[in-house]
Amino acid sequence: MKLAFVLYPDMTALDLVGPYEVLTQWPGSEAVFVASTPGDVTADSGLPLRATHGLDEVSDPDVVVVGGSSRTEVALEDEALIGWLAEVQPKWLTSVCTGSGLLAKAGRLDGVRAATHWAWRERLAELGAIPVAERVVFEPPVVTAAGVSAGIDMALALTARELGDDVAKAIQLGIEYDPDPPFDAGSPEKAGPDLTNLLRQLMAASEATA
Repeated sequence: MKLAFVLYPDMTALDLVGPYEVLTQWPGSEAVFVASTPGDVTADSGLPLRATHGLDEVSDPDVVVVGGSSRTEVALEDEALIGWLAEVQPKWLTSVCTGSGLLAKAGRLDGVRAATHWAWRERLAELGAIPVAERVVFEPPVVTAAGVSAGIDMALALTARELGDDVAKAIQLGIEYDPDPPFDAGSPEKAGPDLTNLLRQLMAASEATA
């Protein structure tokens, strides 16, 4: 099973690293990191990553994982990447967080229900998708996940589809994915308007200094 993880400048590392830790435990899996130009890529947090393959070297992946970014609008202008996403035909085309925006720009989510980061739902709708407030959405062959940490949920759900619930549960046990966060503030509904507005201010400041 060939797994293609998409890299691009200013992507959010956990969007890919979470699914990577799950999906690469599939028996016989082969992971490649693909980008418009192979080589070094820096995540939006400053974490250095490396694309092992160019887009033209990966034409037949079985699973594609597209992460999001705190600066997704820039990635939407990557014509080579968007073109590749429009043409590639994997068994599963997946996204995490605002990565669904890249799929939408590529025409893969026209009129399709999709998850994304809660702060990006309106923008995703502008790109032709039907955003829904769900953690993981299956619209085969497309699978979309909500923000950042939801990528682990998506990968485990996809594992269950491919290899069965017991394998997915065993992998969950192996990575000790047993969430017990110190705060119950993981959604706007739980966090409330004050914290939600604070986060929007922090996100706007981050984009302004990019």
